[in-house]
Amino acid sequence: MSAREGEEEGGRRGLRAASLAATLACALFTASCASVDLDHYGLSEASAARDDVASSLPPDQRKEHERLVAAYGGVYHSPELEALISHTVDRLVAASEKPELKYRVTLLNSPAINAFALPSGTLYVTRGLVALANDTSELSSVLAHEMAHVIARHAAIREDQVRQAMIVSRVISDVVSDPDLGALALAKSKISLASFSRGQELEADAVGVGISARAGYDAYGASRFLTSMSRYATLRSSPGGQPGNGKDQVDFISSHPSTPERISIAVANASQYTAPGSGDREKKEFLDAIDGLVYGDDPKEGFVRGRAFLHPNLGFTFTAPEGFTLENTPQAVLGATSSGREALRLDAVRVPATTPLQSYLASGWIDGVDQNSVEQLSLNGFPAATAIARGDQWSFRLYAIRFGSDVYRLVFAAREITPQLDQAFRVSAETFRRVGADEAKNVRPLRVSVVRVGLGDTVDRLAKRMVVPDRQLERFLVLNGLERDAKLKFGDRVKIVVE
Repeated sequence: MSAREGEEEGGRRGLRAASLAATLACALFTASCASVDLDHYGLSEASAARDDVASSLPPDQRKEHERLVAAYGGVYHSPELEALISHTVDRLVAASEKPELKYRVTLLNSPAINAFALPSGTLYVTRGLVALANDTSELSSVLAHEMAHVIARHAAIREDQVRQAMIVSRVISDVVSDPDLGALALAKSKISLASFSRGQELEADAVGVGISARAGYDAYGASRFLTSMSRYATLRSSPGGQPGNGKDQVDFISSHPSTPERISIAVANASQYTAPGSGDREKKEFLDAIDGLVYGDDPKEGFVRGRAFLHPNLGFTFTAPEGFTLENTPQAVLGATSSGREALRLDAVRVPATTPLQSYLASGWIDGVDQNSVEQLSLNGFPAATAIARGDQWSFRLYAIRFGSDVYRLVFAAREITPQLDQAFRVSAETFRRVGADEAKNVRPLRVSVVRVGLGDTVDRLAKRMVVPDRQLERFLVLNGLERDAKLKFGDRVKIVVE
């Protein structure tokens, strides 16, 4: 939510402690972040890009398109990559069952791994998904899969279901006095309808493989990409992976499950068209197009670097306690420990300057606040207040920090807040500070860099060049679709992440 939205929400109703605890534990958070001077931070190709697709859509479709684009960080602009995608789609359309259909593709500025289609033939793919692919045939398998949903009218059927669910939720919210219930009904219906049925997914797999094969691409690109998705899902859901992902987040990995059975079916589908090793993979063209692709967070929403979060545009930083893994979203900074017993959320709201922060903490935006625990303090020169709130199964250490025109809410949750844990939370809150102009200028986004394997290079040696907070080797192998015992050849090209 934006700062203004946070203020309005706080005015409408308090946050129930049990509900917030579940939200924190799952790392499904919302918060505020603002825009950034993209040219100044070297990312002018990102969200400031013009949206050519929007201008070509009729008004009713344009509104839905703009909503989706905004939810995924805006349009990402990369002429070489966009040209590759356009050329790939043209080949796929010509080989499809309905070559008369017209498709528009939007490259989204999001690190999430996602692709989807609207009934109108508007296709969407995130830069996060593109970064996970290793050649054009893998990317073509995703695009063909989404085209297959349009051809089979799966997307139209789902849109009708969503529309019906919205009508039902509106009736609920009109009849029931508790506004949360109506909102909950709609949220659940959207999540349940976000994914296609297993039968629809398998049908789109089969149709998509056929389209790719007839277009001349390596038909086994689908099984390779499904394998990479599976390995990525395992990586981020295991200890040290990113919190709040996996089953709780509706994205391409959760809505397009890459089970071993589905991978074997993809191989069987491909074998109907060609033998392994046949068809175009266009690896060189693909790697040329993604060299320099932004990886991970967009500067306009801040950076996560290990346990530290820095927002160069808003001008602040803080460091999470030991054991926390942070995730940045367009709405919030999220954090959790691998055990799932501790979590954090950072968001911002507008609180009138005349309202004391102690009064705000005790105002009811979260239930269960211990009034005797409310304390005024100063954090690195900024006015702040803190308090404890308790629910049935979770306890919370709350901080409200006035920074500029906003108040930042730093909420720590734990099954039990021991004195040692509470001290760790306080130490983390005390790291909240202003970022100077020189420090902000030195922050750069992470990017995909395509490098050649040199003499003596091994997966271990190349993995050490990865500018990632942890598990360099695992992330390098998943990013390149390689196994642990892979033998690299001199001159081969691989992807690494650099600053």
